[in-house]
Amino acid sequence: MLPPEIQRIVLLIGLAATGYLMILAWNDDMQEAKQPVQYDAAPLSEGQLPLNDTPAVADRPGATAASDSDSDVPSAALANVAVEGMPDLVDSGASSTSGDQLVKVSTPTLRVWIDRKGGDVVRVQLPGFPVDLDHPDIPFQILDRSSRRTYVAQSGLIGPDGPDSKGRPLYSSSLDSVEIADGEEREIVLSMSLDGALVRKIFTFRGDDFLFDVRYEMTNNSGAPKRASMYAQIKRDDKAPEHSDSFALAPQPFLGAAYTFPEERYFKADFEDVEEEPINEKVDGGWVAFLQHYFLSAWVPPQDQTNTFYGERMRSGDYRFGYVGQSVVVAPGQTGTWSSQFYVGPKDQKRLEQIAENLNLTVDYGFLWWIAVPLFYLLDWLYAFSGNWGLAIILLTVVVKALLYPLSAAGYKSMANMRRVAPAMKRLQERYANDREKLSREMMALYKKEGANPLGGCLPMLLPMPIFLALYWVLFESVELRQAPFFLWIVDLSVMDPFFILPLLMGASMYWMQTLNPQVGDPMQVKMMKMMPIMFTVLFLFFPAGLVLYWLVNNVLSIAQQQYVYRQAEKAHAGGG
Repeated sequence: MLPPEIQRIVLLIGLAATGYLMILAWNDDMQEAKQPVQYDAAPLSEGQLPLNDTPAVADRPGATAASDSDSDVPSAALANVAVEGMPDLVDSGASSTSGDQLVKVSTPTLRVWIDRKGGDVVRVQLPGFPVDLDHPDIPFQILDRSSRRTYVAQSGLIGPDGPDSKGRPLYSSSLDSVEIADGEEREIVLSMSLDGALVRKIFTFRGDDFLFDVRYEMTNNSGAPKRASMYAQIKRDDKAPEHSDSFALAPQPFLGAAYTFPEERYFKADFEDVEEEPINEKVDGGWVAFLQHYFLSAWVPPQDQTNTFYGERMRSGDYRFGYVGQSVVVAPGQTGTWSSQFYVGPKDQKRLEQIAENLNLTVDYGFLWWIAVPLFYLLDWLYAFSGNWGLAIILLTVVVKALLYPLSAAGYKSMANMRRVAPAMKRLQERYANDREKLSREMMALYKKEGANPLGGCLPMLLPMPIFLALYWVLFESVELRQAPFFLWIVDLSVMDPFFILPLLMGASMYWMQTLNPQVGDPMQVKMMKMMPIMFTVLFLFFPAGLVLYWLVNNVLSIAQQQYVYRQAEKAHAGGG
């Protein structure tokens, strides 16, 4: 018969092993339940779209209509120059249902499908970003128009003489498929004639960029001036992104639109926000983007003109976020131009910062951005040095620990003093068990005499917390760490450890640290502190592996530092005694 203490330890080990196996089985079930990767062969052309059976806004309880129009074309009232007597714009519905209506453009960074009707970008795939590690040859798809979802980039010319004022125009093109090599720049030209004017919609792609230009040229061959304004918008349903790699129990990434306004550099609006209060703001320059985890799309108009930005729910149930630019008058015999830029790809804050002011803020690090941004650049530099994001996280932890060493050493010194006075403090507690006031005075006198501070031991635990939270958002938001491997079983630092080994090691390191600390406080507080390693281990099971790696290395370094400071404090006390 085993002693009771041994029986208890064996029982705890058995329960821990059973729980671990259950979590592994649950994780396998979650992986198997993931939606299989499946794309339509080609996006639907305008004429192939099914009728939208989404209830009208007015039919939905508690909802108010943001837009009474179901047209893809924004209201003329959004134009910066008013157009008197102009009715609401209505889609003419004229289109071809042929599959040849689509033009496919392939570059090393993008695969883009353009619908000749309206010149809309109706699908974008990112060859450099696999949809997941199990399907390395299937590119992540961000924009799409299919039977399952709507997420497209639209643009056109509205106003008295804009071709989109009479319904989405059908352009012609001599190209059906275009291949653009790395470093090459090429124009894709769509053209049409309308009321004595030749209208050309020109896409300029660069083989090494996620940004491309959209330019309109209108040659006025009539005898009267022509006037139009360019609009550009992102039209999307409210469905969650397909093949999302965020975990259900973790904080969810923002899904919605973002703008930059003079009074607010980074303004976010999700679907509910624009349904409750549609957006209508005039801004000099500016941009509008739609964000999801790791990726975004964004229209960036000319920064030297005044643009009217909008966001609203359409009667169909879809949403649109865009802008209308200034009106341009084209004299007879002249050619007028309108232009914009469209970015679709990863949240690369360095590239976004180059495109437009404040666009890099779409990499949203939360309220601790002032810590997270330097952390990211330091982590990025360490990655360039080490060639592995996991090693970069370890090196970052060492750097942070070295910077905080003087403060944490003071805390550990206070803890060493607390350990030394623990026997005397226990005797005081026994002597004055029935006199709380006397006990408090005697304890304070003891602390003062021995130079101990019961709160000083909290400092080493509290100091890393802001960095921990900031690093969480760096790992969560930075696309550079998406699917980034470390070694052995850690194939993606941005998701949880599939075998929960790092969280268990982290919990063990917390328990080890706890054995080094003095047990202060009443019995209930001591029991609560003993539960902390278990609570943190359960919590960290679902955290990104990179974050758990940071906390594990931080604990190991803290243990080494703590033991070193304890030995130094003991030597100093022995020498002084």
